[in-house]
Amino acid sequence: MKTEEKEGIVFDIQHYSIHDGPGIRTNVFVKGCPLRCRWCQNPESQSVKPQLMYRLEPCVGCGACVPRCPRQAIRLEEGKVITDRTRCNGCGACVSVCPAEAREITGEPMTAQDVLEKVIQDKLFYDTSGGGVTMTGGEILAQPDFVAAVLKLCKENGLHTAIETCGYGSWEELDQILDYTDLALYDVKHMDSEKHKEGTGAGNERILENLARLSGEKNIPVIVRVPLIPGFNDTEENMRQMAAFIKEKLPTCQEVNLLPYHKLGEGKKEQLERENAAFICEPPAQEDVERLRALLCELGVKATV
Repeated sequence: MKTEEKEGIVFDIQHYSIHDGPGIRTNVFVKGCPLRCRWCQNPESQSVKPQLMYRLEPCVGCGACVPRCPRQAIRLEEGKVITDRTRCNGCGACVSVCPAEAREITGEPMTAQDVLEKVIQDKLFYDTSGGGVTMTGGEILAQPDFVAAVLKLCKENGLHTAIETCGYGSWEELDQILDYTDLALYDVKHMDSEKHKEGTGAGNERILENLARLSGEKNIPVIVRVPLIPGFNDTEENMRQMAAFIKEKLPTCQEVNLLPYHKLGEGKKEQLERENAAFICEPPAQEDVERLRALLCELGVKATV
């Protein structure tokens, strides 16, 4: 199969971003993630398949979607529409008949060429700002062949490329992507493997090994990103361990970004009709974030918020 024909599932293409790499960027969000972070900000990205998003507030309870579903996954109970998620395959048949536009499908098949045609439209902004394309998710390692194909086309067209990854995948999968990567934004949730498993469902050994190889062997500039979750990883001990790892293992690390937790992902869980999936946590206080940032700086690691 030709590079431009490689197909993947994309759930968003965000133009004019300024937070995911240098300059003005276009972020391409692919679906699928091997981790299950309790605080996930994009729960609609966890499954690699297209999914139905249902917003209760605009729904008028008309029931037009019920007979339209070919898998009989939708029912109307006391004026409320309920979807059996074990039956729903994200076909979107119910979306087209919803008069209130309360239903939509997140995730659509695209070829690498389709993505290139979307992002190349912003080339003028990349050229004037030093920006480019950032592949993110979800998790890019859920669709490594597709991500590598998109990045290859971007490089062939003179675009700066960045990836955002949690690093949880095989080195071979990551390595093929790194061949076309100018900058890596690498998520580090916790330095302790058991704590990492408690929060994400997996240990961190593979993640840290891939990170060290990315920097040490591939010599790719890296920015470490830390989602700052109160009660989970916001301790001085964790920051000290991270600083030591960076100074010993990551010669190309440019800085650490501390990303304070926010609650925007909770509303998306409701749209996916997930019961008992709420993550109870308050965003960190600004003074606590600044204290940890200052600590990293004192330990010789540049840190920003």
